[in-house]
Amino acid sequence: MSFAPETYTLWMKSLVLHSYGCTVYDSNGLIVYRVDNYDTKGRRDVNLLDLRGTVLCTIHKKLLSFGRWDVYRCSGSNSEAGEKPWFQVKRCYKMMTGKVTCQITVECQKYSIERSIGGKRAFRIVDIDGDIVADAKQKHSSSGVVLGNDVLTLDVEGGVDHALIMAFVTVFGLICRRM
Repeated sequence: MSFAPETYTLWMKSLVLHSYGCTVYDSNGLIVYRVDNYDTKGRRDVNLLDLRGTVLCTIHKKLLSFGRWDVYRCSGSNSEAGEKPWFQVKRCYKMMTGKVTCQITVECQKYSIERSIGGKRAFRIVDIDGDIVADAKQKHSSSGVVLGNDVLTLDVEGGVDHALIMAFVTVFGLICRRM
């Protein structure tokens, strides 16, 4: 669990051949998080894993509740049956712009994920006070070359659990059908 500011590289591809997911690299180029769906894009249950393959959280799409996801923190051998979700995500649309946004409730804290104006894949995570907690935009190489649409830079502010932010990013990827 990290709370210092960090810049991550999000590659919206799985490391597993012919599967869907996301791979997250830290500023040193080391893999720190990953999501693998293996054979189905937009699965109902998706796991966020660390480098060693330890499941950090399980994301569960609620079937009869349109646009809602429950996220369960995993610790050891617990199961989600009967447990209270770590946080919940609700998909929303801004009527005038047609943009997809998300409202997230983590205990008494509220966040939202909004698409940024700067690009198709760009988005930011904002807390209830309007402060930007994380900002994702298309990645550029050190020489200024724009990398593919599936490669993003994610700047995460200090003082927030980075695994929580990665869970937010994973749900948003599922909502936008990128994973």
